[in-house]
Amino acid sequence: MLFPAGSWPTDQEDYPAEAPVTTLDLADILDSGLPNPTIQKPKADTTSAAWTLLDEHQRNRAADASLRSRIADRNLMSRTILVTGGAGYIGSHTVVALLERGHDVVIVDNLSNSSPKAIDAIEAITGRSVVFHEVDLTDFEALGTVFEQHPIEAVVHFAGLKAVGESVEKPLWYYRTNLVSTMNLLEQMAAHDVWELVFSSSATVYGDPEVLPIPETAKTSTTNPYGHTKLIIEEICRDLAASDKRWSFSLLRYFNPIGAHRSGELGEDPRGIPNNLVPYVMQVAVGRRDQLEVFGGDWDTHDGSGVRDYIHVVDLAMGHLAALENLEPGCEPFNLGTGTGSSVLEIIKTTENVTGASIPYEIVGRRDGDISTSLADPTKANEKLDWRADRSLDVMLADSWNWQSKHPMGFDDQAE
Repeated sequence: MLFPAGSWPTDQEDYPAEAPVTTLDLADILDSGLPNPTIQKPKADTTSAAWTLLDEHQRNRAADASLRSRIADRNLMSRTILVTGGAGYIGSHTVVALLERGHDVVIVDNLSNSSPKAIDAIEAITGRSVVFHEVDLTDFEALGTVFEQHPIEAVVHFAGLKAVGESVEKPLWYYRTNLVSTMNLLEQMAAHDVWELVFSSSATVYGDPEVLPIPETAKTSTTNPYGHTKLIIEEICRDLAASDKRWSFSLLRYFNPIGAHRSGELGEDPRGIPNNLVPYVMQVAVGRRDQLEVFGGDWDTHDGSGVRDYIHVVDLAMGHLAALENLEPGCEPFNLGTGTGSSVLEIIKTTENVTGASIPYEIVGRRDGDISTSLADPTKANEKLDWRADRSLDVMLADSWNWQSKHPMGFDDQAE
């Protein structure tokens, strides 16, 4: 590994001013929780790269605390929030943010691409309990029972299928699952007098963009069935908002979430072969897979590989919290991204630097439905939601590695 094993104090009082420290372990830094941003740096030969990440984690924690403080200052009451797909990657991190804000959370998830151990991790991280129902949203009656059992006041909707390549191969499955589940959810919300929804949309609704970075006013189109389902759902939300002024929708078009909770106990754990780049790269780094396939080396980019706007999943979770607390009647889209792009080959190189592992890869043909470059213009979210994504690519990948190295097989104890 890049950072040799060592010890790290958990509180400033445990750290004498002149204590000699010669090694620094990144996992120790992350595990510590960084309770005091004024901890004195060791002198001499501590790895400077590790300290750069430490400083950034301290700044990011302060930024997250600042956002929570600004939200609390609005005197908003804690509420009961339904999170669909709350055991999944983005959903689980958002549940952590909601619980830390003081909300009560009800999770609905069919566990088709997630693990109940994610819920255990949520409760361990936050020290709070959540209500969990193993329900498929395509089951209208079962979903209605959830609404009848809990005083739900708003919904954050993640549940759905989400792989571009798979959607090209299995379009009917994607249309049925994503559209029927969302229509069932909206009908049950209206039946139970719940009118506020934050929807997990995607930058894929922009198709192959005509302008970069992409503003919310850009033309929408899609290049694959997955993106088409997101676009149809956005249109359904707009139509509902126009038909009934009680509805409040926030459509969060986010780009490429990566990273993990700083504890290393919550991260991305896809079932089977990962469809997304970073979990696949991390599984190669940890020895779980032999090599990575890079889809296309002839894109119109600086190194021929595809370029994407990567955003830390915790920054993304805070964006959902900000959207929920800023809901207004109507239907409003927001881009959640950094505005900065990284190529596939840059992800590989940075992962090698962070992990110390070699990432073998092979450049193969382009994947159906992919595009060359996708970059967000997050100005609207920065200004209207008082939110921004601040974590760097190094921290995103360091946090991903912290999760993967602690859990080589993910939440499961055995290989597939």
